[in-house]
Amino acid sequence: MAVLVGKKAPLFEADAVINGGEFVEKFSLEQYIGKKYVILFFYPLDFTFVCPTELIAFQSKLKEFEKRNTVVVACSVDSKYSHWAWLNTEKKNGGIKGVTLPIVSDLSKTISANYDVLAGEWTYNEDGTIEFEGEPVALRGLFLIDRQGVVRHQVINDQPLGRNVDEALRMVDALQFFEENGEVCPANWQKGEEGMKADAEGVAGYLSKH
Repeated sequence: MAVLVGKKAPLFEADAVINGGEFVEKFSLEQYIGKKYVILFFYPLDFTFVCPTELIAFQSKLKEFEKRNTVVVACSVDSKYSHWAWLNTEKKNGGIKGVTLPIVSDLSKTISANYDVLAGEWTYNEDGTIEFEGEPVALRGLFLIDRQGVVRHQVINDQPLGRNVDEALRMVDALQFFEENGEVCPANWQKGEEGMKADAEGVAGYLSKH
């Protein structure tokens, strides 16, 4: 599994569905560089079981991300038409109607591969033919990308394990706190708490209070 933290986030241009049902071509993260933070998260497939709970959970906290100048972008290997159908299916029927965050179509699986979250890989057989080993869908990868387009946090869950949206918010808060104050965030840090200076004196002072 590639570690992208500290590196430029792989850019892409792909079809996407935005605002709950609007098709766009050549959707790119490049539009946010220099302007906004990005939470980019991958999920396995539309019309599944854990996936709708995650998209609905991110949608429920979308205003909190927006307050932090952060956009949330989802991505799976489904087509834009599958995304559109899912977005227009009622929640009681397994859909995600009401979700407005952008959902990218990685039909070619190249975006998932570039972020190294594809649950398998292509291999050559002895006869020279190519086959895919594993399941050609994305794992539950999440990447926090700063305004310079650099990945600052990543976490990868296996397919059965849903993510914690509040933890994604906490990581945005922690990054912005560090950028604004120059202090680092200790274990279990929450917005509104003090940080500490990244030196021996700062650590000693923090630990003496806790």
